[in-house]
Amino acid sequence: MDNLFSHAPADPSDTPEPEATESLEPVVFTVVVPGAVARAFVGFTEHTHLWWPLQDHGVYGAGSYVEFEENLILETAEDGRTAIWGSIDDWQPPLSFHASWHPGSSAVWSTELRVAFRAVEGGTELRLVHTGWEGAEDPAATRADYLAGWPGVLQQFVRFMGGADD
Repeated sequence: MDNLFSHAPADPSDTPEPEATESLEPVVFTVVVPGAVARAFVGFTEHTHLWWPLQDHGVYGAGSYVEFEENLILETAEDGRTAIWGSIDDWQPPLSFHASWHPGSSAVWSTELRVAFRAVEGGTELRLVHTGWEGAEDPAATRADYLAGWPGVLQQFVRFMGGADD
């Protein structure tokens, strides 16, 4: 054996390039709600059960309850069953949080969600960035579903916080 790396190609140009995977763009939405940043953060994270449209965007539908509890985002059905929507891995109140996101599926198929809050003229801007599509079971379809679904969910939050409809 001439060298420890004798199985490596002599010329790096002989090494095949890995196939490039097509990257799906993040889904990004911003809305502005009246009030201070801390108020908007609390409205989003502590009062989610009051504004989230569970009848259309929930695992168990109307009558269930969604909440941020410790490092999890949970939905609880009327009969007590629970579904974990995500795990929070970066919690920076009242400015932002980051979570794995997998409502209705296994954590194996999770995407990533970052929600950030900042003061702007007229209130607080919420900026939602949803990425990590390669973690979804069907990346393109999952991205398309969230691209279509987030605007309605965020509009519910805006109304809850006292903002105007678009």
